[in-house]
Amino acid sequence: MAIQVTYRRTCRLSMRIVRNGDVHVSAPFGMSKKDVEDFISQHQEWIVAARKKTAERRNQRDAFFNQLPLTTKTQKIEANEKVKALVEPVLERFTKVIGVSPCSVRYKPMISRWGTCNVKERSVCYSTYLLLLPDWCVEHVVVHELCHLLEPSHNARFHELMDKYYPKWKEARKETRIITKGKCSRNL
Repeated sequence: MAIQVTYRRTCRLSMRIVRNGDVHVSAPFGMSKKDVEDFISQHQEWIVAARKKTAERRNQRDAFFNQLPLTTKTQKIEANEKVKALVEPVLERFTKVIGVSPCSVRYKPMISRWGTCNVKERSVCYSTYLLLLPDWCVEHVVVHELCHLLEPSHNARFHELMDKYYPKWKEARKETRIITKGKCSRNL
């Protein structure tokens, strides 16, 4: 375990565990090294518990995404064909309803996002891992990216668009978060 201390413009000491289990400490400018070390020492129990929780979350996430093997070129091609077959009808239906259409649609194995939208190019990209989600959660992601073509940010207008075009979006987002923490609703 590595401990990284960063001095910054802050009023208090804070600490967090990053993905790989390292400890990142933020300390106010001018604070002594001894005070920082004492802070770390006093929070050893918290560090152990937080590292364990972080590792458990990472393992759950890995187990979820490992359900879709994408190690060979053939697996990637087949998965992209499947996700395209899943998304295209939903995309076609909602482009008519919303009245907006992307110039291009791509698919790639993104783990950190379900979809992305490039407003300038009017293109959307969907994660191959959508195959692991139930259909109604996939619909949510498709509508979400299409709404970004009308409103780039996640402001009140964007939420109004989501409410209008996919009223159960909050439930779908919640379900997606639950699924990625260990339960899968789709059979591959």
